[in-house]
Amino acid sequence: MRVCHIVPSLEERHGGPSKSVRALANAQAEWGEPISLLATQEPGRPAPSSGRDAATVEIFPREAPLSLCRSRGLQQRLASAAFDCVHHHSLWLLTLHYAQAAAHRTDAPLVISPRGMFSDWAYSHHRGRKWLAEVLVHPGAFARATGWHATSEEEAGEIRRRGFSQPVCVAPNGVVVPSDGEMAAARETWQTLWPAARGRPVTLFYSRFHRKKRVRELLDLWLAAPRGDWLLLLAGLPEEYPVAEIDGWIAAAGAQDRVAVFDSTGRPPPYAVASLFLLPSHSENFGLVVAEALAAGVPVLTTDATPWTGLARHGAGWCVSWNDWAPTLAQALGLTTAELSAMGARGRTWADREFTWQRAARLLLDFYAQLRHE
Repeated sequence: MRVCHIVPSLEERHGGPSKSVRALANAQAEWGEPISLLATQEPGRPAPSSGRDAATVEIFPREAPLSLCRSRGLQQRLASAAFDCVHHHSLWLLTLHYAQAAAHRTDAPLVISPRGMFSDWAYSHHRGRKWLAEVLVHPGAFARATGWHATSEEEAGEIRRRGFSQPVCVAPNGVVVPSDGEMAAARETWQTLWPAARGRPVTLFYSRFHRKKRVRELLDLWLAAPRGDWLLLLAGLPEEYPVAEIDGWIAAAGAQDRVAVFDSTGRPPPYAVASLFLLPSHSENFGLVVAEALAAGVPVLTTDATPWTGLARHGAGWCVSWNDWAPTLAQALGLTTAELSAMGARGRTWADREFTWQRAARLLLDFYAQLRHE
């Protein structure tokens, strides 16, 4: 089955989808299917690392208005090709309009992955702009979708609450358990960057520096009570908040001996230095970093605005309301190293069993075939 995945960008700075969509396309190609992955690229920026792709990856230049991911090259490529299924990832951009047109031209199914953009918080954030995008940028695309892809049951519910009745495939993202060598190399990298992490326990925030992730609120919560010997590492991709701004918050609080912030671009994931992972997001459709932390053997504390209620069931962490974060964080920091390690080991087993790219790829390939025959 000839499948075309379209994602606005494969640049690391755009967070989870740039990584997860590529991994999904490659996993589908490894099932023996001819898979294409098409994306756009802002002029003047370095091309995303190619790695070893089983899928055919093509990147097209982006043109003004850059914020809408306009690309005549991508549009022309889709206008001259035929696919058995077109799968678009994300909303509100011109790439979805191109995907809709390509699917309509060849009568192929159009599958859309909202990638968290239908959550209550994300949907209401800049609501006016998103209404205009729905009406003017990709008019009719939602109604004409043949099916939807959700990465969790919670996201499937969000799709239904927006009023869409098309079939939904729930296929969680996958994750790869890192090797001992990869963990050792990452640990050395981050302990060299922050030598204090060599001898003290570390809590880790690792995600985009965006208000959706509650970066500022997390820092304030951390500084609101004594944390003993614990350190807080804020590592991520600068978006709404540049590193210098967050560093200024830390300095203003006189917390340089307890908290550090780093741009993680081009560096290995920092899970190897952490004893506890923190993700206090307003919303997540999946939260790939949670699965990655579990795969690295790190227990997780996140909010119930993410689809990770299974953390408690599997004895791998906590998924609680933001209002309950302060006491839950204190509880987690009060555990012994052995207790946290045991939770991390249970999380690793869970992630290795349930969150594989091979499983996600197969679920979606079967879903595409079902849509083609309906």
